[in-house]
Amino acid sequence: MTAVVDAHSAAPVPPDAPASGRNAPVWQRLSLVALLLGTAIAYLANLSANGWANSFYSAAIQAGSESWKAWFFGSSDMANSITVDKPPASLWIPGISVRIFGLNSWSILVPEVLMGVASVALLYLITKKYFGHWPGILAGLVLAVTPVAAMMFRFDNPEALLLLLMIAAVWATLKAVEDGRLRWMVLTGVFVGFGFLTKQLQVMLIVPPLAITYLAFGQHTWVKRIGHLFAALGAMIVSAGWWILAVELWPASSRPWIGGSQNNSILELTLGYNGFGRLNGNETGSVVPGGRGGGYTGAMGGPAGYVGAGGPPGGGPGGGGGMWGETGWLRMFEPAQGGQIAWLIPTGIVLGIAALVLIGKARRTDARRAYLAVWGLWLLVTMAVFSFMAGIFHSYYTAALAPAVAAVVAGGAAVCWSQRDRLWVRIVLAAAVWIAAIWGFVLLNRSPDFVPWLRWMVLLVGLVSGVVMLLAHRTYLSAVAAITALAAGLAGPIAYTVDTIATPKQGSIISAGPRVEGEFGPGGGGPGGRGGGGRDGARGGAAGAPWMTPGGNAGANGAGPAMPADGGFPGMAGPGIMGPEAGTGGPGGLLNGSTPSAELVAMLRTDADSYTWVGAAVGSNEASGYQLESGYSVMPIGGFNGTDPSPTLEQFQKLVSDGQIHYFLGGGRGFGMSDESQPSAQIAQWVADNFTAETVDGTTVYDLTAPTE
Repeated sequence: MTAVVDAHSAAPVPPDAPASGRNAPVWQRLSLVALLLGTAIAYLANLSANGWANSFYSAAIQAGSESWKAWFFGSSDMANSITVDKPPASLWIPGISVRIFGLNSWSILVPEVLMGVASVALLYLITKKYFGHWPGILAGLVLAVTPVAAMMFRFDNPEALLLLLMIAAVWATLKAVEDGRLRWMVLTGVFVGFGFLTKQLQVMLIVPPLAITYLAFGQHTWVKRIGHLFAALGAMIVSAGWWILAVELWPASSRPWIGGSQNNSILELTLGYNGFGRLNGNETGSVVPGGRGGGYTGAMGGPAGYVGAGGPPGGGPGGGGGMWGETGWLRMFEPAQGGQIAWLIPTGIVLGIAALVLIGKARRTDARRAYLAVWGLWLLVTMAVFSFMAGIFHSYYTAALAPAVAAVVAGGAAVCWSQRDRLWVRIVLAAAVWIAAIWGFVLLNRSPDFVPWLRWMVLLVGLVSGVVMLLAHRTYLSAVAAITALAAGLAGPIAYTVDTIATPKQGSIISAGPRVEGEFGPGGGGPGGRGGGGRDGARGGAAGAPWMTPGGNAGANGAGPAMPADGGFPGMAGPGIMGPEAGTGGPGGLLNGSTPSAELVAMLRTDADSYTWVGAAVGSNEASGYQLESGYSVMPIGGFNGTDPSPTLEQFQKLVSDGQIHYFLGGGRGFGMSDESQPSAQIAQWVADNFTAETVDGTTVYDLTAPTE
């Protein structure tokens, strides 16, 4: 059932070596079908409950389905005023899907599900090749049920495509290690390049692991291996650079503004807001203009105490990390991230190290060692960066760790299991099981009201399984112990994943699983206290982060400075960024889309073909709901945060005078609204001074074709 490992061979020799493809035993094919079909069914279940999911991206997908220019650039609106704050690759596939099948939740999200199934399948194939069928099944299963991965494979953020491309890059690199052909390293560069067009510099986190693995374990001389790495670099530059070059050479007057940049530059976006700014916290135009790592300075104009990296008075829940949580080596294990990704990280590290020791003196090009090295380095490098980055950080970013955790657990377990006749190996296996059980208990205990009996079952079954595995290695009981240990280790992640699938996920900041005590972050707690963020985010701030709770109510777990009565951030006008209660219409906010009523949608559609934009609103999320529901372009003033200088007041005034914009939709929550030097604030003030406001189902609307006299 598992691979027989020869410590001096280049690859494992499974006892069922001929069993591949059409010749595989029925039980192998059925187990693979069960894995992939089960993943697809689970991910498709309740999918429409996510609605527009992240309406920021859904609006751009809608725009791309109606305008090829918007599709190419990743514009937020069909009229191409501004792009999203990422390159457009993750929007291309769902954009084509919507063009073919029409605009709805399924046409947007099913492509993401298919990318998730493809990721599970590819990880299975990679692992099976070096360790056998069952380790491959294990790797795919762990990836499929990792809560944050399951969540993002059902969502329209860039993560689904990014993970698939990153796994594909590892596949190509291991192929290059195995046979030394240049084409595989070139293909690695292509996958990384398109990963860059998906989420810019995040894909670069796997470049050091890929390069180190090939240089250390590849075929040929080290000079030739270096040459192959340069070829991969060239392929990466070409694969990403063609689009960047097109954007840079395209006349700025005939393309959309590059969202997230202050100077209409994709290079600035790459190196600043989405690049080094994420590491050092200096993110011009982000939610903390003028601040570092989550403070409330600059445009926020907050009261004394809400400045710098310390965040809210008293340092806030993030401590030294400010708004985005405390940095440090334990960041991935803290409440906000632990239940998302960390279930099997300690176990994977233990098994991975033990497996490398067992492989020991195998020849340098041993493919199993290369496998463990590339995935292990992926895990460690990405964990280190996420743990210490001082800029914007959300718990769903940890989806980037899921393939590495799954691969290291499966590969390490396969090597150790094959040599369990050794006492010290059995001790390692037992310890790995005990660690998973104890850590699973800790994570589940952070949500004491969530399936309360489960944590005790995980602990008891895990501890007993470890003992049996240690003492009964030569009997059928060892196999039973392995199965029960697996059940104990995966029970927590599966429960979190089931909860995630059953709970609607909408908005820009979401998290998997139930509400967690001590969790921190905007939108924490989410719908019904389940980490959903989005429209329901206002229903309760994360426990332990009472200062995030809208409506001036302290959080559930202690005192803290209350939010203003309107739910806004300190120094900001208008309702809070978390948006209205679920089920209500009206404006959205910084983190969630607007939910216009039927009356407002009908108003926007009136004479819509006579205007370039039927409306304009501050902030991309604010504009997104109006555009998605009306089917016509709505200009997102200032981009995602409302801080991009697009358009300027003068440009907006000219567009209004030319009759290109019908309505201005008030109530925007962009962070530029409280800073009079920001174009978005200037535009909002000019509109209020020169046009008459009308309230339509809770939304303030200005008819820009009828100025006051």
